[in-house]
Amino acid sequence: MWFWLALGSAVFAALTSILAKIGIEGVGSNLATAIRTMVVVVMAWGMVFLTHQQSGLKDISQKSWLFLILSGLATGASWLCYYRALQLGDASKVVPIDKLSVVITLVLAFVFLHEEFTAKSLIGCVLIGAGTLLMVL
Repeated sequence: MWFWLALGSAVFAALTSILAKIGIEGVGSNLATAIRTMVVVVMAWGMVFLTHQQSGLKDISQKSWLFLILSGLATGASWLCYYRALQLGDASKVVPIDKLSVVITLVLAFVFLHEEFTAKSLIGCVLIGAGTLLMVL
């Protein structure tokens, strides 16, 4: 199941890039990010209420609150940078650079989460990095 959800995430992320590039024309990147964020907020809370998970708010630990808030700040910073980059550059060049997040995530997961970093992971990181360079040069 996780694979299909991850694949769905990739498809929707691709659509996000194309739709954003079209929609951001003539709109300030910060305003565009704020509009997008409001839509995401409404969708996310809609899913919380649709699945009756709102009662779980009281059970969230302080540690989880802290890291969810930090994750939200990182997401916001990422989106602000992403929309400005899309406004200034070609989607076909911005998106591959943005996807270097895969390589960065693998390294951070190894360092902070002590996840396995194998020869296969290293080869994948090198290939993603090389592919990114080929696409943006």
